[in-house]
Amino acid sequence: EIMLKTKGLIEEEGYQVIYGDTDSIFVWLNLKNDSDEIDQIGEYLVEKVNNWWKEFLYTELQLTSALELEYESHYTRFLMPTIRGSNEGTKKRYAGMICSPEFDAAQPQTGTYSLVFKGLETVRTDWTQLARELQKELYDRVFLNKEYKSYIRALITDLKVGLLDDKLVYRKRLRRRLNEYQKNIPPHVQAAKKADAWLVGRGDKPRYQKGGWIAYCYTVNGPEPIENLQSALDYELYVERQIAPVVEGVVMFLGTSFEEITSSQMNLL
Repeated sequence: EIMLKTKGLIEEEGYQVIYGDTDSIFVWLNLKNDSDEIDQIGEYLVEKVNNWWKEFLYTELQLTSALELEYESHYTRFLMPTIRGSNEGTKKRYAGMICSPEFDAAQPQTGTYSLVFKGLETVRTDWTQLARELQKELYDRVFLNKEYKSYIRALITDLKVGLLDDKLVYRKRLRRRLNEYQKNIPPHVQAAKKADAWLVGRGDKPRYQKGGWIAYCYTVNGPEPIENLQSALDYELYVERQIAPVVEGVVMFLGTSFEEITSSQMNLL
């Protein structure tokens, strides 16, 4: 009820609320980038909402309002993936760019900017370093209107010739004892079992029987621990599971697709 009423109060001013959850609300102002005017609008909306709740709670319930909305950030560029088949934003997943007042995208050396990620691959430990770096670079290029297609194609080329192997490591925690995983054994557990079998085979103590963190790579023979990689890395799988989803999550909003960007390259490699 609080969120819906707050949404209504803001939309009375002619601005569109595009997302809200328990402790935040996102408002699209649909204005050109004038930081002074935008900050003033942000502060005005905060004051209006806070005063309305203060008066309403005191008048209707004789309560002193403990609700306080704060103006936190202005994103000059913003992307929030939508729920499949809907125009609604996905919960707590977005990327945005915050710029200093003097920043000029046409002259990036002027002023400063930063990218903020929430709930996306850059902040998830179950994605590889390559996927996280790709996403940051891709958003940076898209938000600043830089060329990005040749960057994606070059990245895939480097991947397939082995130049990025050190960035293809997965790290995941074993939350149970190794012998407790019996059915539907996930990849990181498969890697841990292989690691312990290798350690025991050479006369060492097993390392993962009681859980812990395992580092592994996907190979043409399945997941293998980095302590004992025996097979070639499965680059096609990395493209499918690490590169394609990150790229598709951004370029779909630009009227293209991962397949369209890489189709000619895939035929050549």
